Amino acid sequence: MEFEEFKLAVLVPTYNGGEVWDEVLLSIDMQKAVISEKIIIDSGSKDNSVLSAKKHNFRVLSILASDFTHGLARQLLADDTKEANILIFLTQDCILADDNSISNLVKAFENPKVGIAYGRQLPRDKAKLLETHARIFNYPSVSKVKSLSDKSELGIKTASCSNSFAAYRKQALIDAEGFPEDSIFGEDVIVGGRMLIKGWEIAYVAEAESYHSHDYSIKEEFKRYFDIGVFHKTNDWLLKEFGTANGEGLKFIKSEFKAVVKNNALLLPKMFASTIAKFVGYKLGLKYKQLPGGLKRNFSMYAKK
Repeated sequence: MEFEEFKLAVLVPTYNGGEVWDEVLLSIDMQKAVISEKIIIDSGSKDNSVLSAKKHNFRVLSILASDFTHGLARQLLADDTKEANILIFLTQDCILADDNSISNLVKAFENPKVGIAYGRQLPRDKAKLLETHARIFNYPSVSKVKSLSDKSELGIKTASCSNSFAAYRKQALIDAEGFPEDSIFGEDVIVGGRMLIKGWEIAYVAEAESYHSHDYSIKEEFKRYFDIGVFHKTNDWLLKEFGTANGEGLKFIKSEFKAVVKNNALLLPKMFASTIAKFVGYKLGLKYKQLPGGLKRNFSMYAKK
């Protein structure tokens, strides 16, 4: 398939996007790539998110907040596209870095084996040290195409991608049976794993840049890693098929420690506390079935468990 044949859709779940949503919309408007369809799915915003989207020529779908899952919302968006064969997913706080962000991402599909392409996420403006390091570590400057044969080296990271800024070949998404509608978290990794097993490849495109990062508190890190633990427990086929991250967590801790010592040693207590919170949260997540329902809800970043 030649580049000129690609028909692109930009798809975004929204809920009270705030001021950054307006920046995201402007960054989409400036893209050189021709975008055939723009759709949001809103789950009850009480601010101007829907109105702003309409002003930027987005079609609007709606879903009840009580029905929302990341998997369901994205599958409904995919199902609503008419002509697009490349589906570009963004989150409402991911700002495209330049006017070629989408063009550079879509070029990955010139390789007919690529089913998913995901872009580089740079730290947002005024990002703090720890969130800056996390983005630089997880989203390096070198592009890479991953296939099932890489699992012995990369483990579960082989299937890693991020719907904060990712594009899917629609046929490959169909081949992977779409996004799991009951998935509150990690729907992108589930689809990535399914695609790899079916022979598709995943492209990380460092030239396709966006601004997206979070300054998580220690409590939020605990909750986030609790959810990751739950995700791995409920989707244990991923670990059975791909294996663990092969020491990637330890590499991250060592790299983070060096960055903190070099740039701001006063952050060492927070770094250590955050590391412990991640570890405990993840281990509890793996044992979530043994926890009372109320405790599970308090430990999770999401209402549903």
